[in-house]
Amino acid sequence: MTLNKRNARAPFWLLSCFLLLLAMVGCKVYSFSGTNIPPEVKTISISTFQNNANNGPSFLAQRFTEDFKDYFQRNTTLKQQARDGDLQFDGQIIAFDFAPAAIQQQNNQDVAGVNRLTIQVRVRYTNTKDPKQDFEQTFQSTRDFPATRDISSINNDPAALREVFRNIITDAFNKSVANW
Repeated sequence: MTLNKRNARAPFWLLSCFLLLLAMVGCKVYSFSGTNIPPEVKTISISTFQNNANNGPSFLAQRFTEDFKDYFQRNTTLKQQARDGDLQFDGQIIAFDFAPAAIQQQNNQDVAGVNRLTIQVRVRYTNTKDPKQDFEQTFQSTRDFPATRDISSINNDPAALREVFRNIITDAFNKSVANW
């Protein structure tokens, strides 16, 4: 009895599919969004992040918290609730610094080539289903702006702050539900 090429490939294809399925099931639940959330986790609560930064604008806490909530809503299927979620986040914005960077000589004077915005946020994460996953960590992000832009223009530009926020939020997301 001779096997044609089509019949010879069938066992290889079935074995490949089985191994792929086995790898995806593993010990934890995997989703194609990059999260690693067990099926018993259904809810999330995100408290308002307090603005403890000396230089931060008054709207900073509200804007950061809303961006944090939006990111988790877009990237997970968890139901948000005001408190006592299976996953819980809270924290403080602890630094908002705008300072000259890349100092250059111009007409025998030191001037900023760019201005750097640095934001630090202390995030506390509680996983009520698996307390071994809990953490408290400070995340930081920076962005450089042309020396011609002052802090007022940046504070009035929601896109500028959102980029810095997004980096911090992505890091907190990866540490908590993507387990990176």
